[in-house]
Amino acid sequence: MNWQQLLSLKRFGDTEKRLRAAQDETRSGFEVDFDRIIFSSPFRSLQDKTQVIPLSETDFVHTRLTHSLEVSVVGRTLGRRVGKVLLERHPELIELGYTFNDFGAIVAAASVTHDIGNPPFGHSGEKAIGEYFKTGNGVKYKDQLSDKEYQDLIDFEGNANGFKILTESREGISGGLRLSYATLGAFLKYPKESLPKKPTQHVVDKKYGFFQSEKAEFLDVATDLGLQKKSTTNDVSFYRHPLAYLVEAADDICYTIIDFEDGINLGLIDESYTLEYMSKLIKNINREKYYALQHKKDRAGYLRAIAINALIDEAVNIFLDNEKLILKGNFDRGLLDRCQYEAQINDIIKISVDKIYNSKEVIEKEVAGYKIIADLLDVFVTALNNKFDGKPSNFDKLVLNLLPKEYQTKTSKLYSRIMAICSYVAGMSDGYAMRLHKKLTGNIF
Repeated sequence: MNWQQLLSLKRFGDTEKRLRAAQDETRSGFEVDFDRIIFSSPFRSLQDKTQVIPLSETDFVHTRLTHSLEVSVVGRTLGRRVGKVLLERHPELIELGYTFNDFGAIVAAASVTHDIGNPPFGHSGEKAIGEYFKTGNGVKYKDQLSDKEYQDLIDFEGNANGFKILTESREGISGGLRLSYATLGAFLKYPKESLPKKPTQHVVDKKYGFFQSEKAEFLDVATDLGLQKKSTTNDVSFYRHPLAYLVEAADDICYTIIDFEDGINLGLIDESYTLEYMSKLIKNINREKYYALQHKKDRAGYLRAIAINALIDEAVNIFLDNEKLILKGNFDRGLLDRCQYEAQINDIIKISVDKIYNSKEVIEKEVAGYKIIADLLDVFVTALNNKFDGKPSNFDKLVLNLLPKEYQTKTSKLYSRIMAICSYVAGMSDGYAMRLHKKLTGNIF
């Protein structure tokens, strides 16, 4: 892979090449990507989607929106710092008009959208959609779908749904948000289809990154960027765009440190753990300054800021030290999995799992989310299929009046009808999913 091709400014539908030197320096194409994402309705819905604590009644716990914005800030710094060195190593990029800010803008745009496809109720939302088709009423569709189509459903993946949102054409709108291919490439942490499942231990095989419905769009992006093909069969699998490693690192840094901070502020993690665990990660803590802070929230925030800076330094150094391996597809783990603080990071994640992710409050609301999502899928998939078969009940007709027109696909392909409903449900905020579920189950009072 080569950087000139990887930094493609092409957008869906372009017939002429976009040159970096011809860009408006006050707002480059990569910065336009960020703006388009921020103003999109799928991004706005993240303000009411769970990050860690579902439907929290406190005002300082992170939602998917605040988490995504923080990841973009870290991602921008990672991109700029890496970009500055890469331009020294590849001076031809400077001649073409690229700046270190371009790397920051690409990583920031991909980072701010990294959770845009996640369903309501956190990661349990993904599992709930999958379970509906694997063990719930949706299992009846298995024999009518191809193996890969069915795998898309039973392993419903927020990353793939995100790529769908970013690239899916709708009536009057071609190419989704029409982001640059460089940003789309950096977004694709898992540039493969759902089968074969985890064929190797390489990081790109951990999950999958696109549904069968967006296979053509994915191949167009991968080809334009010159991503290196990984699969030796007809199955679609590529190595990552190098900047996807920085997007992943930004997310890892934020959820590791900030989820831990949320747990402390909520009282789920005793504050005594803060200094104990963070001191293993931060070499130089000004304890006098730390103890001078009067409020728990301020003390936790102080340590969080220092820890994030330390991990940014690590991620930048590891990326630059391994640039050649990354470009060849031979870097098989995430950046933080290779850092000197791997053991300390794992310790923090372990206590977060014990004290936060497995807390009674989280589990109770995840259980409710399973029921809500299964019921919503069942009602809408049944109604849309009954309409296609020409035998909708009166209830089906009423239900379909609630379904936005863009999801009422008239296709004869079962997979497309089911995927339209999955996209609709996955796009709901936590609160809207709850309110709609109450209406559909007759609980409106």
